[in-house]
Amino acid sequence: MTPPTPPRLPPFNAEQQALLALMNFDESLTPPLHLPPVLVCEDGTRIENVEQWRTRRRPELLELFARYIYGRPLPPLPVEARVVEEAAGALGGRATRRQVELSFPGHPGRVLHLALYLPEGVESPVPCFLGLNFFGNHAAFADPAIRLSTAWIRPDGEGVVENRATKASRGAEVGRWPVERIIERGYGLATLYYGDLEPDHPDAFAESVRALFYDPAAPRQPQDPGAICAWAWGLSRAMDYLETEPRVDSRRVALTGHSRLGKAALWAAAGDERFALTISNNSGCGGASLNRRGFGETLHILSNVRPHWFSEACRHGAEPPERLPVDQHHLLALLAPRPVLVSSAEADPGADPRGEQLGAHHAGAAYRLFGLEGVPAEMPPLDEPVLNPLGYFIRPGEHAITSHDWEAHLAFADCHLREGPACSDAGIA
Repeated sequence: MTPPTPPRLPPFNAEQQALLALMNFDESLTPPLHLPPVLVCEDGTRIENVEQWRTRRRPELLELFARYIYGRPLPPLPVEARVVEEAAGALGGRATRRQVELSFPGHPGRVLHLALYLPEGVESPVPCFLGLNFFGNHAAFADPAIRLSTAWIRPDGEGVVENRATKASRGAEVGRWPVERIIERGYGLATLYYGDLEPDHPDAFAESVRALFYDPAAPRQPQDPGAICAWAWGLSRAMDYLETEPRVDSRRVALTGHSRLGKAALWAAAGDERFALTISNNSGCGGASLNRRGFGETLHILSNVRPHWFSEACRHGAEPPERLPVDQHHLLALLAPRPVLVSSAEADPGADPRGEQLGAHHAGAAYRLFGLEGVPAEMPPLDEPVLNPLGYFIRPGEHAITSHDWEAHLAFADCHLREGPACSDAGIA
């Protein structure tokens, strides 16, 4: 039976609008930045080597983020993959297209739809980008063979009528997924719709994968997971499948995400070390941007206007941010020593590009433990990516992921996932 269609998303209520009006966009009003250190445990123990980081501080930080911000990670479930379509010669003969249903034995009706493109004519397993999309696989590609999603979809999507996709929705997100360019560079691309994991509205708990583990009718407890945990969980289940695909080099899977899905990508990679490289694009508050900056969106504001994203503990305990024992530089540090690129847009004050850059800079303490370079304290020039293992990129323009971003992201991946030019020789077109 098809579940009833939830109502279209309501506008923000008066309380939420009042919170949004509190956002600060004046750099002179940001408070002095005093961050809790990366390499000092809660009991005051100083971390001096990689072993201490792995056995003491890293587990402690994961626990703190679960307790205060995102909620408890969802446990894994066995994944059953069914290939529903495979076609050689896609994209004008340059790729193989595969559509896969991922299901969970014992939980009928819970299906994730994954679209995978792999370059043809390449014998060895290839590195692969993986990310969630906002409006369905059919919107990510201008490929009429991609199945039209039947799930709930946000009403702001092109061609969406009563929260459902129509044929006019096809290809609406192609600018965010330049599959031809990715294939040309020798990478695979896998994506799945984030609404298959949890529809992005506050009343979606019963349709969320969270309902596999929690009773939707029960009152939420402070550390119960939010939607970011559900979306992150789905990325790990997609990784479970990619590990079984012989044409994908599962040791070289690059996780990518834009905006709220950049937050989910960082949280997924923090807990799942199988992801070899991570790129957060305009992830902002709850992603790469420092909460203590007090600029643009803040964790208190965002967790109250989007209450389903975060834990209840976050919604009630993130103001002032100094109350929290962690900040987002700790989240980035959790990815060490794996490469991570924080990608920003100059005209995106809500996400606070300076806060994202400072988050990356202050995460560098963990990377230096491994003898790796990070991000300088000063903001780099536009369009000049820092391609160190802990990297940063900022471009002109607004909150979006564009083909221009992808050129920097591909350069970063070339630098760290492939044998080829040194990082100093990599660039963007």
